[in-house]
Amino acid sequence: MIKNKMLNYYRCQQHNSVNIMRSSAPAILIYALTLIVVLLPIRESTAFPMNPAKSVPNPGKSKGDKIDRPKTFGEQIVLEQTMPQAKPAASSPFFSMGKATHKVPKRMYSINREKLLTALRNDIYNDSNSDDSADDYVIYLEGGRATTRYDSDHEPVFRQESYFHYLFGVREPDYSGAIYVKSGKTVLFAPKLPSDFATIMGSIPTKEDIRNTYEVDEVLFTEDVEGVLVDFCRSNNNNNKVLAMKGRNSDSGNEYLPPTFNNNENILVDNLILFPILAECRVQKSQMELDLIRYCTEITSFAHVFTMKHMKPGMMEYQGESLFRHYVYYNFGARNVGYTSICGCGPSAAVLHYGHAGAPNERQLQDGDMCLFDMGAEYFCYGSDITCSFPTSSTCKFLPRQRSVYEGVLNAQRRVIGMLKPGVSWLDCHKAAEEEIIKALIELNVVILPPESSHTVEDLVDMRLGGVFMPHGLGHFIGIDTHDVGGYLPGNPDRSSQSGLRSLRTARTVKKDMTLTIEPGCYFIDHLIDEALAKGSKLQPFLNKDVINKYYRGFGGVRLEDVVVITEDTCENYTLCPRTVDEVEGVMAGGKWPPLIDTDVSLKRKRLTSTIPSLPFSSTPV
Repeated sequence: MIKNKMLNYYRCQQHNSVNIMRSSAPAILIYALTLIVVLLPIRESTAFPMNPAKSVPNPGKSKGDKIDRPKTFGEQIVLEQTMPQAKPAASSPFFSMGKATHKVPKRMYSINREKLLTALRNDIYNDSNSDDSADDYVIYLEGGRATTRYDSDHEPVFRQESYFHYLFGVREPDYSGAIYVKSGKTVLFAPKLPSDFATIMGSIPTKEDIRNTYEVDEVLFTEDVEGVLVDFCRSNNNNNKVLAMKGRNSDSGNEYLPPTFNNNENILVDNLILFPILAECRVQKSQMELDLIRYCTEITSFAHVFTMKHMKPGMMEYQGESLFRHYVYYNFGARNVGYTSICGCGPSAAVLHYGHAGAPNERQLQDGDMCLFDMGAEYFCYGSDITCSFPTSSTCKFLPRQRSVYEGVLNAQRRVIGMLKPGVSWLDCHKAAEEEIIKALIELNVVILPPESSHTVEDLVDMRLGGVFMPHGLGHFIGIDTHDVGGYLPGNPDRSSQSGLRSLRTARTVKKDMTLTIEPGCYFIDHLIDEALAKGSKLQPFLNKDVINKYYRGFGGVRLEDVVVITEDTCENYTLCPRTVDEVEGVMAGGKWPPLIDTDVSLKRKRLTSTIPSLPFSSTPV
């Protein structure tokens, strides 16, 4: 009966459609011709156009010369690194979300594997050529597992384990992988799925499909893992070993535990060698990784601008989060964000990781509030992390005290960006940022230097006054994880025990191709201020209690966070957000972004005036 009803419905719809077409044919023909005339020019435009003011011929070059024009963030950026990662040909395979979204070359993952193998061979074989009698090793990693929400059958959207993604790029759960150190052979172990899986989740890929998708040498099933590893360890007079991961993440304190292989005694495991070497490989990025991080940062930048323009007094904080997430997914294919969005306004802006389950961006914006929005898109597991602070008022202007605090934080950011180049200590950068914030607080009479005192701003930094107003580290590595790995690996400076400094996620000397966030901030957090003002505190004489209590209790906070890459002799700022007071107020008043002229070149936003987001799916441009 159901089948018959469906068939009758289908025939009825078919009959109605024919009648409509017959009666409306002339109108439809005219409409179709109109669409062709209107849409043909649009079709020929680029998906991510350059700023029209910049799209002019270069008079210094002949017609046949290559034009060194800025590139848009929708096109594939030219790859210039001298490692074995030549720019993929047009037919080279890649991952993407389609349309104008970024194309991630599959070659990126094999380059990551080559980087790891080179580092391991140098460590294990002491830079000498290994011979057939030397021990051989195979790297074995397990990917993330499919989970459900507690005891239900609800499956959260799967996100791959970061180390596994770095080496293989596999999107599905329950895979594992092996890389043979001497030969470089790469094997993926896929779950053996039952036939009815196809009914619910779609067609089941064959081993050959998987091999072609992820460009590995061989694909086996996960049920084959133990047998393969046992055979490997037994060969070469039982001298071969499996390299497994074991180590502690310095940001979370969580430990990466090695697989147990069902306690199979025939699998000889070394879990000391791999972890620090693989973590170190992730610290300095390949050019393909940098292209991907740039894409994430530029779409995050324009999503922030879109959100800022729409935030008005009376709205809810969570509406800002919603606008951001819609923008990056709807327009640029970023289904995930790198972390819980922080949309703090007014006093909420003083909560460093606001937006959690107990405070889910639920406050209503008041006229005159200072907002702090910390949000970042994630695309194929690589992400960005940007914070903008801005006023929400009927005038679209900062209040005088807001402006002074904001400019102090911006000066801290300018100073650090000016310092950064290979060989500079991240700890020194943090202290320099604190100096600029303390200078601003002195101007506001929040911090005082008594006339009888011989103390300087540098002395106050050493006394850890900066930790009262900036109780977090200056920034962190960024890549596959928002707080990317490698901050405190062996051979690098240890974590400080001092207030403020112990929150630094690394104290390393920066190197070329590191990607980091620079996120100075100034917050008025009651319990930290109370501790500094307490009787007997060494900081009490330098704080103006009356001014703080009158003007800054409940003020909230200001943070500015940019993503930068360390280059040959300086850094480049991937973030393309409004930063100066004039830029922020202009955007809040509805002004166009990005600008035609960069009025603050000290921020090193190289592509600021040459990149315009074009939204092929949206009628709501920045």
